[in-house]
Amino acid sequence: MADTRFFRKKEALSLAEIAAVAEVILPTNADPEQLFFDVASLNEAKADQISWAFIPSVRDDLKKTKAGAVIVPEKFVSLVPQGCLALVSKDAHRSYGLLAQAFYPRVFEAGISPRAVVDETAVIGEGSRIEAGAVIGAHVKLGARTWVGANAVIEENVQMGDECTIGANATVSHCLAGNKVYIYPGAQIGQDGFGFAMSAKGPVKVPQLGRVIIEDDVEIGSCTTVDRGAIGDTIIGAGTRIDNLVQVAHNVKLGKCCVIVSQVGIAGSCSFGDFVVAGGQVGFAGHLNIGSGAQIAAQSGLMNDVPAGAVMMGSPAMPRMDYMRQVLALKNLTVKKDGKPQFSWKIFFYNLLHKKGTK
Repeated sequence: MADTRFFRKKEALSLAEIAAVAEVILPTNADPEQLFFDVASLNEAKADQISWAFIPSVRDDLKKTKAGAVIVPEKFVSLVPQGCLALVSKDAHRSYGLLAQAFYPRVFEAGISPRAVVDETAVIGEGSRIEAGAVIGAHVKLGARTWVGANAVIEENVQMGDECTIGANATVSHCLAGNKVYIYPGAQIGQDGFGFAMSAKGPVKVPQLGRVIIEDDVEIGSCTTVDRGAIGDTIIGAGTRIDNLVQVAHNVKLGKCCVIVSQVGIAGSCSFGDFVVAGGQVGFAGHLNIGSGAQIAAQSGLMNDVPAGAVMMGSPAMPRMDYMRQVLALKNLTVKKDGKPQFSWKIFFYNLLHKKGTK
Protein backbone atom coordinates (compact mmCIF):
# COMPACT_ATOMS: atom_id res chain seq x y z
CA MET A 1 0.00 0.00 0.00
CA ALA A 2 1.07 3.58 -0.59
CA ASP A 3 2.84 5.67 2.04
CA THR A 4 0.25 8.25 3.13
CA ARG A 5 3.01 10.70 4.02
CA PHE A 6 3.34 11.24 0.28
CA PHE A 7 -0.10 10.31 -1.07
CA ARG A 8 -3.50 11.53 0.07
CA LYS A 9 -5.98 8.68 0.21
CA LYS A 10 -9.75 8.57 0.23
CA GLU A 11 -10.95 6.88 3.42
CA ALA A 12 -13.09 4.12 1.89
CA LEU A 13 -15.19 3.06 -1.11
CA SER A 14 -18.19 0.77 -1.17
CA LEU A 15 -18.40 -2.12 -3.61
CA ALA A 16 -21.13 -0.26 -5.48
CA GLU A 17 -18.84 2.76 -5.87
CA ILE A 18 -15.96 0.50 -6.90
CA ALA A 19 -18.08 -1.21 -9.55
CA ALA A 20 -19.05 2.15 -11.04
CA VAL A 21 -15.56 3.66 -10.94
CA ALA A 22 -13.53 0.62 -12.01
CA GLU A 23 -16.00 -0.75 -14.57
CA VAL A 24 -16.13 -4.20 -12.97
CA ILE A 25 -18.93 -6.73 -12.51
CA LEU A 26 -19.73 -7.72 -8.93
CA PRO A 27 -20.41 -11.36 -8.06
CA THR A 28 -24.06 -12.15 -7.27
CA ASN A 29 -23.30 -12.83 -3.60
CA ALA A 30 -21.54 -9.49 -3.03
CA ASP A 31 -22.88 -6.83 -0.66
CA PRO A 32 -22.86 -3.51 -2.57
CA GLU A 33 -22.48 -1.63 0.73
CA GLN A 34 -19.34 -3.51 1.83
CA LEU A 35 -16.46 -1.09 2.34
CA PHE A 36 -12.87 -1.41 1.16
CA PHE A 37 -10.11 0.87 2.36
CA ASP A 38 -7.20 0.60 -0.07
CA VAL A 39 -5.56 -1.18 -3.00
CA ALA A 40 -2.57 -3.46 -2.45
CA SER A 41 -0.50 -6.12 -4.18
CA LEU A 42 -1.60 -9.76 -4.15
CA ASN A 43 1.08 -10.65 -1.60
CA GLU A 44 0.38 -7.75 0.76
CA ALA A 45 -3.37 -7.21 0.51
CA LYS A 46 -5.61 -7.74 3.55
CA ALA A 47 -9.28 -8.61 3.88
CA ASP A 48 -10.41 -4.97 3.64
CA GLN A 49 -8.26 -4.22 0.56
CA ILE A 50 -8.54 -4.86 -3.16
CA SER A 51 -5.87 -6.31 -5.41
CA TRP A 52 -5.67 -7.18 -9.12
CA ALA A 53 -4.29 -9.87 -11.44
CA PHE A 54 -4.16 -9.82 -15.21
CA ILE A 55 -0.98 -11.59 -16.37
CA PRO A 56 -0.16 -15.33 -16.20
CA SER A 57 2.97 -14.87 -14.09
CA VAL A 58 0.93 -13.90 -11.00
CA ARG A 59 -1.39 -16.93 -11.00
CA ASP A 60 0.33 -18.59 -8.04
CA ASP A 61 0.17 -15.36 -6.03
CA LEU A 62 -3.50 -14.99 -6.92
CA LYS A 63 -4.32 -18.44 -5.52
CA LYS A 64 -2.74 -17.49 -2.16
CA THR A 65 -3.87 -13.88 -1.82
CA LYS A 66 -5.52 -12.67 1.40
CA ALA A 67 -7.24 -9.76 -0.37
CA GLY A 68 -10.93 -9.24 0.26
CA ALA A 69 -11.52 -8.75 -3.45
CA VAL A 70 -9.45 -8.93 -6.60
CA ILE A 71 -9.94 -7.48 -10.07
CA VAL A 72 -9.47 -10.22 -12.66
CA PRO A 73 -10.33 -11.11 -16.25
CA GLU A 74 -12.99 -13.78 -16.73
CA LYS A 75 -10.38 -16.49 -17.38
CA PHE A 76 -8.83 -15.97 -13.90
CA VAL A 77 -12.04 -16.29 -11.89
CA SER A 78 -11.44 -19.98 -11.10
CA LEU A 79 -8.09 -19.07 -9.50
CA VAL A 80 -9.57 -16.65 -6.97
CA PRO A 81 -9.45 -18.27 -3.50
CA GLN A 82 -12.53 -18.95 -1.42
CA GLY A 83 -13.65 -15.94 0.59
CA CYS A 84 -12.17 -13.47 -1.91
CA LEU A 85 -14.56 -11.67 -4.25
CA ALA A 86 -13.78 -11.84 -7.96
CA LEU A 87 -14.46 -8.46 -9.60
CA VAL A 88 -14.56 -9.31 -13.29
CA SER A 89 -13.27 -6.81 -15.83
CA LYS A 90 -12.81 -6.83 -19.59
CA ASP A 91 -9.53 -4.96 -18.99
CA ALA A 92 -8.25 -5.63 -15.47
CA HIS A 93 -5.22 -3.35 -15.78
CA ARG A 94 -7.40 -0.41 -16.83
CA SER A 95 -9.88 -1.15 -14.05
CA TYR A 96 -7.12 -1.18 -11.45
CA GLY A 97 -5.84 2.17 -12.73
CA LEU A 98 -9.29 3.72 -12.43
CA LEU A 99 -9.73 2.34 -8.92
CA ALA A 100 -6.29 3.52 -7.77
CA GLN A 101 -7.16 7.01 -9.06
CA ALA A 102 -10.34 6.92 -7.02
CA PHE A 103 -8.51 5.95 -3.82
CA TYR A 104 -5.69 8.44 -4.46
CA PRO A 105 -7.23 11.46 -6.19
CA ARG A 106 -5.29 14.51 -7.33
CA VAL A 107 -5.58 16.76 -4.28
CA PHE A 108 -3.60 19.85 -3.28
CA GLU A 109 -4.03 23.07 -1.37
CA ALA A 110 -4.70 26.11 -3.53
CA GLY A 111 -2.59 29.22 -3.15
CA ILE A 112 0.28 31.27 -4.56
CA SER A 113 3.58 31.16 -2.69
CA PRO A 114 4.92 34.60 -1.69
CA ARG A 115 8.21 33.47 -3.21
CA ALA A 116 6.66 32.92 -6.65
CA VAL A 117 6.91 35.63 -9.32
CA VAL A 118 3.56 36.13 -11.04
CA ASP A 119 3.12 38.95 -13.56
CA GLU A 120 0.20 41.23 -12.75
CA THR A 121 -1.36 40.54 -16.17
CA ALA A 122 -1.37 36.75 -15.72
CA VAL A 123 -4.71 35.03 -15.11
CA ILE A 124 -4.56 32.17 -12.61
CA GLY A 125 -7.59 29.88 -12.51
CA GLU A 126 -9.58 29.27 -9.36
CA GLY A 127 -8.19 26.62 -7.01
CA SER A 128 -4.70 26.65 -8.54
CA ARG A 129 -1.40 26.32 -6.70
CA ILE A 130 1.84 28.13 -7.57
CA GLU A 131 4.92 26.87 -5.73
CA ALA A 132 7.93 28.83 -4.49
CA GLY A 133 10.34 30.03 -7.17
CA ALA A 134 7.89 29.60 -10.03
CA VAL A 135 7.79 32.37 -12.63
CA ILE A 136 4.55 33.17 -14.47
CA GLY A 137 5.02 35.60 -17.37
CA ALA A 138 2.90 38.37 -18.79
CA HIS A 139 -0.56 37.54 -20.16
CA VAL A 140 -0.30 33.86 -19.20
CA LYS A 141 -3.68 32.14 -18.73
CA LEU A 142 -3.90 29.08 -16.50
CA GLY A 143 -7.14 27.17 -16.01
CA ALA A 144 -8.77 26.13 -12.76
CA ARG A 145 -7.07 23.70 -10.36
CA THR A 146 -3.71 23.91 -12.11
CA TRP A 147 -0.55 23.10 -10.16
CA VAL A 148 2.77 24.81 -11.02
CA GLY A 149 5.77 23.24 -9.30
CA ALA A 150 8.77 24.91 -7.68
CA ASN A 151 11.04 26.90 -10.02
CA ALA A 152 8.91 26.13 -13.07
CA VAL A 153 8.78 28.87 -15.71
CA ILE A 154 5.72 29.65 -17.83
CA GLU A 155 6.65 32.30 -20.34
CA GLU A 156 4.50 35.09 -21.64
CA ASN A 157 1.20 34.44 -23.46
CA VAL A 158 1.16 30.69 -22.75
CA GLN A 159 -2.35 29.33 -22.26
CA MET A 160 -3.22 26.11 -20.44
CA GLY A 161 -6.59 24.61 -19.56
CA ASP A 162 -8.04 23.21 -16.35
CA GLU A 163 -6.39 20.66 -14.04
CA CYS A 164 -2.96 20.90 -15.60
CA THR A 165 0.30 20.12 -13.79
CA ILE A 166 3.65 21.72 -14.60
CA GLY A 167 6.40 19.99 -12.65
CA ALA A 168 9.32 21.56 -10.84
CA ASN A 169 11.99 23.15 -13.06
CA ALA A 170 9.95 22.66 -16.24
CA THR A 171 9.78 25.47 -18.80
CA VAL A 172 6.82 26.15 -21.07
CA SER A 173 6.87 28.76 -23.84
CA HIS A 174 5.06 29.40 -27.15
CA CYS A 175 2.43 26.88 -26.11
CA LEU A 176 -1.34 26.45 -26.13
CA ALA A 177 -2.44 23.47 -24.05
CA GLY A 178 -5.79 21.87 -23.28
CA ASN A 179 -7.17 20.36 -20.09
CA LYS A 180 -5.50 17.76 -17.85
CA VAL A 181 -2.06 18.20 -19.38
CA TYR A 182 0.70 16.85 -17.14
CA ILE A 183 4.22 18.16 -17.80
CA TYR A 184 6.73 16.39 -15.57
CA PRO A 185 9.71 18.01 -13.80
CA GLY A 186 12.49 19.29 -16.00
CA ALA A 187 10.59 19.05 -19.30
CA GLN A 188 11.23 21.82 -21.82
CA ILE A 189 8.27 22.77 -24.01
CA GLY A 190 8.29 25.28 -26.85
CA GLN A 191 11.95 26.23 -27.17
CA ASP A 192 13.69 26.80 -30.53
CA GLY A 193 13.89 23.80 -32.79
CA PHE A 194 17.23 22.68 -34.25
CA GLY A 195 16.78 24.97 -37.23
CA PHE A 196 19.61 26.32 -39.35
CA ALA A 197 20.62 26.55 -43.00
CA MET A 198 24.03 25.23 -44.02
CA SER A 199 26.15 27.39 -46.30
CA ALA A 200 29.77 27.87 -47.34
CA LYS A 201 29.95 30.59 -44.69
CA GLY A 202 28.68 28.32 -41.96
CA PRO A 203 25.26 27.57 -40.49
CA VAL A 204 22.65 30.33 -40.51
CA LYS A 205 19.95 30.30 -37.84
CA VAL A 206 16.42 29.93 -39.19
CA PRO A 207 13.91 31.56 -36.82
CA GLN A 208 11.41 29.10 -35.35
CA LEU A 209 8.10 30.91 -35.72
CA GLY A 210 5.59 28.21 -34.80
CA ARG A 211 3.99 27.04 -31.58
CA VAL A 212 3.43 23.85 -29.58
CA ILE A 213 -0.21 22.73 -29.45
CA ILE A 214 -0.95 20.17 -26.73
CA GLU A 215 -4.42 18.66 -26.76
CA ASP A 216 -6.36 17.33 -23.73
CA ASP A 217 -5.12 14.56 -21.40
CA VAL A 218 -1.49 14.49 -22.50
CA GLU A 219 1.50 13.54 -20.35
CA ILE A 220 5.05 14.67 -21.16
CA GLY A 221 7.82 13.05 -19.13
CA SER A 222 10.73 14.44 -17.16
CA CYS A 223 13.55 16.05 -19.14
CA THR A 224 11.68 15.57 -22.42
CA THR A 225 11.91 18.36 -24.99
CA VAL A 226 9.17 19.39 -27.40
CA ASP A 227 10.40 22.01 -29.87
CA ARG A 228 8.04 24.57 -31.31
CA GLY A 229 7.39 24.57 -35.04
CA ALA A 230 9.58 26.37 -37.55
CA ILE A 231 6.66 27.40 -39.78
CA GLY A 232 3.41 25.95 -38.49
CA ASP A 233 2.98 24.07 -35.22
CA THR A 234 4.25 21.05 -33.33
CA ILE A 235 1.12 19.13 -32.29
CA ILE A 236 0.70 16.54 -29.52
CA GLY A 237 -2.62 14.72 -29.92
CA ALA A 238 -5.15 14.07 -27.15
CA GLY A 239 -4.44 11.16 -24.83
CA THR A 240 -0.80 10.81 -25.89
CA ARG A 241 1.80 9.64 -23.38
CA ILE A 242 5.44 10.68 -23.81
CA ASP A 243 8.01 9.13 -21.46
CA ASN A 244 11.14 10.71 -19.93
CA LEU A 245 14.13 11.83 -22.03
CA VAL A 246 12.34 12.02 -25.38
CA GLN A 247 13.17 14.49 -28.18
CA VAL A 248 10.23 15.77 -30.23
CA ALA A 249 11.56 18.08 -32.93
CA HIS A 250 9.96 21.04 -34.68
CA ASN A 251 6.73 20.50 -36.65
CA VAL A 252 6.26 16.91 -35.46
CA LYS A 253 2.59 15.91 -35.36
CA LEU A 254 1.55 13.11 -33.02
CA GLY A 255 -1.97 11.72 -33.35
CA LYS A 256 -4.29 10.69 -30.55
CA CYS A 257 -3.24 8.23 -27.83
CA CYS A 258 0.29 7.65 -29.09
CA VAL A 259 2.78 6.09 -26.65
CA ILE A 260 6.40 7.22 -26.97
CA VAL A 261 8.82 5.42 -24.63
CA SER A 262 12.01 6.79 -23.09
CA GLN A 263 14.96 8.02 -25.20
CA VAL A 264 13.05 8.11 -28.48
CA GLY A 265 14.21 10.76 -30.94
CA ILE A 266 11.72 12.10 -33.49
CA ALA A 267 13.26 14.32 -36.16
CA GLY A 268 11.51 17.33 -37.61
CA SER A 269 8.21 17.21 -39.54
CA CYS A 270 7.37 13.56 -38.80
CA SER A 271 3.66 12.85 -38.78
CA PHE A 272 2.16 10.06 -36.66
CA GLY A 273 -1.34 8.65 -36.89
CA ASP A 274 -3.37 7.61 -33.85
CA PHE A 275 -2.31 4.90 -31.34
CA VAL A 276 1.27 4.64 -32.61
CA VAL A 277 3.63 2.95 -30.13
CA ALA A 278 7.40 3.54 -30.23
CA GLY A 279 9.62 1.49 -27.88
CA GLY A 280 12.67 2.84 -26.07
CA GLN A 281 15.52 4.41 -28.06
CA VAL A 282 13.74 4.35 -31.42
CA GLY A 283 15.10 6.90 -33.87
CA PHE A 284 12.95 8.53 -36.57
CA ALA A 285 14.47 10.33 -39.55
CA GLY A 286 12.80 13.55 -40.60
CA HIS A 287 9.61 13.97 -42.65
CA LEU A 288 8.31 10.42 -42.13
CA ASN A 289 4.66 9.39 -42.09
CA ILE A 290 3.87 6.72 -39.49
CA GLY A 291 0.44 5.15 -39.96
CA SER A 292 -2.15 4.70 -37.22
CA GLY A 293 -1.67 1.67 -35.01
CA ALA A 294 1.94 1.09 -36.07
CA GLN A 295 4.21 -0.51 -33.46
CA ILE A 296 7.96 0.16 -33.50
CA ALA A 297 10.20 -2.15 -31.45
CA ALA A 298 12.86 -0.73 -29.12
CA GLN A 299 16.13 0.53 -30.67
CA SER A 300 14.74 0.46 -34.20
CA GLY A 301 15.94 3.02 -36.74
CA LEU A 302 13.24 4.40 -39.07
CA MET A 303 14.27 5.86 -42.41
CA ASN A 304 11.09 5.22 -44.43
CA ASP A 305 7.36 5.70 -44.01
CA VAL A 306 5.47 3.03 -42.07
CA PRO A 307 2.00 1.86 -43.13
CA ALA A 308 -0.89 1.72 -40.67
CA GLY A 309 -0.85 -1.28 -38.36
CA ALA A 310 2.68 -2.38 -39.28
CA VAL A 311 5.01 -3.90 -36.69
CA MET A 312 8.62 -2.84 -37.34
CA MET A 313 11.96 -3.99 -35.89
CA GLY A 314 15.65 -3.48 -36.48
CA SER A 315 17.97 -0.77 -37.73
CA PRO A 316 17.26 -0.02 -40.47
CA ALA A 317 13.73 -0.97 -39.47
CA MET A 318 11.79 -3.56 -41.46
CA PRO A 319 8.62 -5.60 -40.95
CA ARG A 320 8.89 -7.86 -37.92
CA MET A 321 8.85 -11.17 -39.81
CA ASP A 322 11.54 -10.01 -42.23
CA TYR A 323 13.72 -8.99 -39.30
CA MET A 324 13.21 -12.32 -37.53
CA ARG A 325 14.13 -14.23 -40.71
CA GLN A 326 17.38 -12.27 -40.91
CA VAL A 327 18.17 -13.02 -37.27
CA LEU A 328 17.50 -16.71 -37.87
CA ALA A 329 19.64 -16.75 -41.03
CA LEU A 330 22.54 -15.13 -39.17
CA LYS A 331 22.18 -17.62 -36.35
CA ASN A 332 22.29 -20.51 -38.82
CA LEU A 333 25.56 -19.21 -40.27
CA THR A 334 27.24 -19.78 -36.90
CA VAL A 335 25.50 -22.98 -35.81
CA LYS A 336 27.67 -25.67 -34.20
CA LYS A 337 27.49 -29.39 -34.99
CA ASP A 338 28.76 -31.96 -32.50
CA GLY A 339 30.30 -29.18 -30.46
CA LYS A 340 32.38 -27.88 -33.41
CA PRO A 341 31.65 -24.94 -35.71
CA GLN A 342 29.94 -26.14 -38.88
CA PHE A 343 31.78 -25.15 -42.05
CA SER A 344 29.96 -22.49 -44.07
CA TRP A 345 30.96 -21.30 -47.55
CA LYS A 346 29.21 -17.98 -46.76
CA ILE A 347 31.43 -17.38 -43.74
CA PHE A 348 34.51 -18.57 -45.67
CA PHE A 349 34.01 -16.08 -48.52
CA TYR A 350 33.04 -13.30 -46.11
CA ASN A 351 36.28 -13.77 -44.17
CA LEU A 352 38.29 -14.00 -47.38
CA LEU A 353 36.88 -10.74 -48.75
CA HIS A 354 37.19 -9.04 -45.40
CA LYS A 355 40.91 -9.91 -45.13
CA LYS A 356 41.57 -8.65 -48.64
CA GLY A 357 39.77 -5.40 -47.87
CA THR A 358 41.94 -4.72 -44.83
CA LYS A 359 45.33 -5.22 -46.49
